[in-house]
Amino acid sequence: MPEPGPRSTPRRAIAVAVAAVGLVTLMAVLGKLNPPVPSGVSTDRLGPERGEPVAEYLARADDSLSGSDTDEHWALVSFTETLTPDRIPAHSGGLRIAQVIHQAQIPRVQTPLVTVQVPAGDAVAVASADNAAWQLLAQPVSDERFARIVAISAARLRAGCACTVGLVVRGTLPNLRVLATQNGIRAVQALPSDAVSGRFAVVPLLPDQTGLVLPGPDDGPLPER
Repeated sequence: MPEPGPRSTPRRAIAVAVAAVGLVTLMAVLGKLNPPVPSGVSTDRLGPERGEPVAEYLARADDSLSGSDTDEHWALVSFTETLTPDRIPAHSGGLRIAQVIHQAQIPRVQTPLVTVQVPAGDAVAVASADNAAWQLLAQPVSDERFARIVAISAARLRAGCACTVGLVVRGTLPNLRVLATQNGIRAVQALPSDAVSGRFAVVPLLPDQTGLVLPGPDDGPLPER
C-alpha cells in the first residue's frame, strides 16, 4: 500500500494558504468596520517657541492676522504689563474669552503658569483668578521650595494681584486686528480658522520677555507672602 504522506503534503499546503488568505481578508474587513482612532496629536500652538527672539514672534503674530476670510479664529492676546482681574474685559476687545492665563510673578523665581477655561461672560473671566488659586493648591508639590511658591502664588491670586498674563479669545480677523491696535496689547496671534478647541498648546509672551524667550532665573529668595 502506498504511503499517504506524499499526497497529503500538498493538501496541507493548500489548506494553510487558504486559511492565510481568509485571515488577511478578515483583517481587511475588520479594518474597514473599525478604522484606527486618530491620535489627537496636534502641532497647533499659540505663543512663542522656546528660544525664539521676541521680535520674530511679534512679527509672526502680526502676520497671523493677515487674510480676508470672515471665519472666527482662536487667538492669543499678550499684554504690555500684567493685569488685575478687573481689567480683563477692557483688554479683550469685547471678544469671547475662552481661557485666562495667570502667573504670580516673583523676582528671580520661576512660578507656575495657570490656564483657566472659562464660559462666556466677563464676570467669570474676572473671577478666574480664584479658580487659578484652587488649581495651584490641588497640584502635587515636589519639594518644600515649590510648595512655598504655590502657597504664595495662590494667596496673591486670591488677593486680586496683577497676575493675568494672557487671554485666549475667539473672533474674526478684522476684530482681532482692531484688538491688536489697542493700548496695553503687545501682540495678538491667531490660529487658522480650522483649529480645534482643546487641540492646541498655549504659551503666552510674558511682559518682561524682551530678548529671547527663555525661562528666567530661579535663584531668588521667596518672600513671606
